[in-house]
Amino acid sequence: MLLVLAVAGVGVYGTVLAGWSSGSTYPLLGGLRSTAQVISYEIAMGLALVAVFLYAGSMSTSQIVLAQNHLWYCIPAFFSFGIYIITMVGETNRLPFDLAEGEGELTGGFHTEYSSLKFAMFFLGEYVNMFTVSALATTLFLGGWQAPPGIAAIGAGMLNSGWWGLLWFVIKLWLFMFFFVWLRGSLPRVRYDQFMGLGWKVLIPSTLVWIVVVVFLRAANEGFLGHAMIFGGRMHRATLIVIVVVMLLVLAAVWIHDHRSAAREKAIEPRPRDIDPFAGGYPVPPLPGQTLREAAPVTRPSAAYRTRESDTAPEESRG
Repeated sequence: MLLVLAVAGVGVYGTVLAGWSSGSTYPLLGGLRSTAQVISYEIAMGLALVAVFLYAGSMSTSQIVLAQNHLWYCIPAFFSFGIYIITMVGETNRLPFDLAEGEGELTGGFHTEYSSLKFAMFFLGEYVNMFTVSALATTLFLGGWQAPPGIAAIGAGMLNSGWWGLLWFVIKLWLFMFFFVWLRGSLPRVRYDQFMGLGWKVLIPSTLVWIVVVVFLRAANEGFLGHAMIFGGRMHRATLIVIVVVMLLVLAAVWIHDHRSAAREKAIEPRPRDIDPFAGGYPVPPLPGQTLREAAPVTRPSAAYRTRESDTAPEESRG
């Protein structure tokens, strides 16, 4: 796993150098965005995988797969699985996190100045990266080549041997690829500061807390968590307590967020019902729920005033 993470981290050099060597502003900004994005989310991704290493007791991919005979790690390490899903989308520059290629603001990002085969190579690298992170998610969280626990027992393990392993791995891999496509067609692009704030202020601190929780659980019951039979009725008390506490914390965070949003909405001054469109010197159309204020009647100058003005005007202006 260390080798895979190290090789994946080198991919950012291509993006940065492509943006810098273009000699254009937009590709340069796209390359800088990609640098900050990949570095930020690689930290959260690596921390998410630490929990899997603790469960399996090894960093070898084969040992991690074999340790998921009875239970896939997407269930006991559900929090790490969610963090990895978010980080793998950010790592591959895919919507809603394709800020390095923001067409609406950067015209195409770091590959704006490239076409033909060079452009094809960029897209090939992007999609190869998608397959790579999907294969890692399958290996680390979905049991790799193994069949689902309920199906693996059918026929004395016949569906978990031979070519079946390759078939199960490919099915899981394409489920993640379908998730990438579905996500691109469903969610809009986020703002760059929101994306970086999510990585540094939410994902990394929460993953550190989760690692500490997993370490305490492993210390409390060494060797049990990786082989817990949740569906068979066996569930360690400490694991159950941790899951309940995490769910309560999530509910409390959602309630606090909703409460603050409601208080923020109340603090906002209500829009006036009727507005003067020329109050600020420029015509302003009414917002939904607003009406235009009736204009005051225009008073015309009297005939005596107009005669007096014409008498005092210069000779040339009278002519």
